[in-house]
Parts: sequence; C-alpha cells; structure tokens
Amino acid sequence: MNLLLATLCKEKFVEQACKIFLELQQHIAPNAHTFNIFIRGWCKICHVDKAHWTIQEMKGSGFHPCVISYSTIIQCYCQEGNFSRVYELLDDMQAQGCSANVITYTTIMWALGKAEKFVEALKVPKRMRSSGCRPDTLFFNSLIHKLGRAGRLDDVAYVFKVKMPKAGVSPNTSTYNSLISMFCYHAQEKRATERKEMENLGYCKPDAQTYNPLIKSCFRSEKIDGVLNEILNDMINKQHLSLDLSTHTLLIHWLCRVDAIGRSLYLRR
Repeated sequence: MNLLLATLCKEKFVEQACKIFLELQQHIAPNAHTFNIFIRGWCKICHVDKAHWTIQEMKGSGFHPCVISYSTIIQCYCQEGNFSRVYELLDDMQAQGCSANVITYTTIMWALGKAEKFVEALKVPKRMRSSGCRPDTLFFNSLIHKLGRAGRLDDVAYVFKVKMPKAGVSPNTSTYNSLISMFCYHAQEKRATERKEMENLGYCKPDAQTYNPLIKSCFRSEKIDGVLNEILNDMINKQHLSLDLSTHTLLIHWLCRVDAIGRSLYLRR
C-alpha cells in the first residue's frame, strides 16, 4: 500500500491517494511511514494545513511523528518564507521530545540566507546548541557561501574565525575553497591568499578548485606574469597538483582574452 501511495503523492495525486487509503485501511493497517508519505504529499502541493492535520491524525493512530515528519513541514514553511511558523514548529518539536537535527537547521539557515535575513541566519548556531544539536562542517560551509555571495565578507570572517572554533568544528578543503572563492569574487585577493596559506598550514590539502579563483583574479587584475607564475608554481611544484580540465579551460579562456595566444596554444598542446 505504501508504495502505491508514495507513487501517487510523488506525482501530486494526493487526493486520489487519500481515497485509496480510506478504502484500504480497513484491510491494511497504516504505519508511521504511511503518514509521512501523506505529509510529504501535502507539502509537495503546498497544502501545509493538511500536512499539519496529518500530524494530528498520526498521533491519534498511536504513532509518534519523527524528525522527518516535522522537517518536511518546516521545509515547506521555509519555501514560503513563513519563518514565524518555522520557529513555532521547532518549539512544538522540542515540547514533544523530538529535536530537530542538523539537516533541519541547515535547511532553515539556507532559507533565511536566501530571504536575506542574515542576522537571523547567524543566530541559528546558537539555537542549535540550546537544543543539543551540534552544527557540522557542511552547515558552516553553506552559511559561509550564503554570506559570501551577499558580499557580507566581515560576517564570513567572523563565522570562520569565531563561530566555527566555538562550535568545535574544523574547516575542510571545501571551507577554504568557499572562502577563497568569495574573497576573489569581491576583489579581496589578499584575504584570499591568506586563507590559502592557512590551508597549507592546517590539515587540509588544497585541490585544483582552490587555485582556480586565484588564477581568475590574476587575469582580472592584469597580473599575469609574476603572480600567475607563483600560483602555478605553488600548485604544480609545491602541492604536486595536476592541471585538470577546468583549470586548463580557465587558463586558455583568459589567455585568449588578454591576447596571450602563444601561451594558450602551448597549453593546448
């Protein structure tokens, strides 16, 4: 029964799924997964009120809603930008003894960033800690990305230098790559280079994606001789990294743009 209901709800035939459920439930007992299928279905067609009603029906049938049940509705509210209801539902979860997990909070933080509610987004880690949920590296990487794209570079630095150490979360290569990319995007090459040096001193090994934003910045600032050579030397000789397809393409594209045809032909070979 669950497979049939899930297929119908996935295709947004939720009303038809309800009719079939009412006909079959006298012969086949529903389980918690059955109700979660309907919660996802109602949220998929933006009937969040019916998803709430399904939560109550789930409880009435003797099943406890799990973090997936609540998180599905929270995601729907996030898409609507209805954050007051998000916080109410988080409080309801806490009262029911069902704490939100890091995926739930990452969804909320990402939605707040998308809505440009950056002050609220920066408060999410504190709320997580108060509920006993620890942010992970992916959470902070996502927060850094959102803040960086919005040009809030001081907030990016604060998250990296203060919030991550306070939460006991170590950065990984993706963290540094996001920082370098954001600083280069906003013409803060010096800060980007500092992050690369910090990466070299830590336990994270740079990869090709670490260097691509720095290479692009060299061309934008017309520093294609000394600085570009230093970056490529560091990448190839010190870090022993090969130029992958994306780096080759990047170099050829920009060398052609600055009319350095000879160099681009050499790279093609």
